[in-house]
Amino acid sequence: MTGRHTAAAGTPAGGTAAVAAADLELPAMLLRDDAIAHNLRAMADWCRAAGVQLAPHAKTHMSRDLVRRQTAAGAWGFTAATPAQVRTLAGWGVGRVLHANVLVDRGSIAWVAEHLLAAGSATEYLCYVDSDAGLDLLLAELDRLRPDRPLPLLLELGFPGGRTGVRDDVAALALAGRVAAAERVRLAGVAAFEGLMPVGDDPGAPPGAADLLARVRALLTAVTEQGLVAGVPVVTAGGSSYFDLVARELGPAMWDRPVTTVLRSGCYVTHDHGVYRRTSPLGADRGSAALRPAFELRASVLSAPEDGLVIAGFGRREVPTDDRLPVVLGVAAAAADTPAPDVRGWRVTGVNDHHAFLRVPPGTRVAPGTVLRLGISHPCGAFDRWRHLPLVDAADRVIGEITPRL
Repeated sequence: MTGRHTAAAGTPAGGTAAVAAADLELPAMLLRDDAIAHNLRAMADWCRAAGVQLAPHAKTHMSRDLVRRQTAAGAWGFTAATPAQVRTLAGWGVGRVLHANVLVDRGSIAWVAEHLLAAGSATEYLCYVDSDAGLDLLLAELDRLRPDRPLPLLLELGFPGGRTGVRDDVAALALAGRVAAAERVRLAGVAAFEGLMPVGDDPGAPPGAADLLARVRALLTAVTEQGLVAGVPVVTAGGSSYFDLVARELGPAMWDRPVTTVLRSGCYVTHDHGVYRRTSPLGADRGSAALRPAFELRASVLSAPEDGLVIAGFGRREVPTDDRLPVVLGVAAAAADTPAPDVRGWRVTGVNDHHAFLRVPPGTRVAPGTVLRLGISHPCGAFDRWRHLPLVDAADRVIGEITPRL
């Protein structure tokens, strides 16, 4: 939606003199490079210690630069949500794409068959199957298209009220048998997503998540014992909130044979001040290993029209609001000839398209032009809203930009 801050406007990538974050047009959404670098190391170290692989969900950012950095940090592959994301990642030269969805669009099936199932394809591709009808559609199209290689399928397990995924375990095993017996597809493993299960009062994992992962473990054990999986089986689950539970329930200690356990976390790379600060296994209480929020919004105070109310220059067109509203972190710059206000107790209580309502303690004095620093919740929604995100270093200098391709 917004894209004012480009390399050509004065960042080093544009070949001009470096600029300071303070010189950017406001509101501005920044990404802190040191936080991203730290998060890449922290997550890679955690996965290595847990004995699991990471296929970061690229839908979080859809940035070629971040894909490169995640690849350099040891990513096993990348997760995609849509056929368009699959095509983009393959075009960027990604060697393995885990399409965490069922494939039912005939045009997309044809593209996958031509480009990813061809003998010379440099990209390994896996997707989900969760029904007999979905498998019938795939088989009919693949029989017509006759690709060089069979399509690797992950059998997805689901739960009542969830998204895709087989609900019944007996039906899932029967479907696995059909996949294994078919010529144009092969069973690669089992998948699930625990992140949308209803949560309880405990801030930890949803009460039913362990049960879902136990079902995944039982199904993978059954299909491997019956010889239905071709090659080393893949088992995959885990978003950005409960990947510790996934590693515990589906990690190497749970198997008596080689199994590749793959997490699909995406938001770890930028983390946040909201949902993932609260739910990530690498949250704020993990000390030096904790992930660090990389997003920072800079926005001006527009007015203080009544006691206890401040209006700031940002809104739902600039920040994600699907989880919770931004939090005030501090003051980036005081207005001319005025002291910086104490922002303790300041709360964002509502947003319009480009205005934010902040409740502040009675008697607070704040001048128009004061520049606030704010943190966000849910990185995906922040990447959605900006086409050019200035990348800043620890000294607040703009050293580049991240350009999501959504």
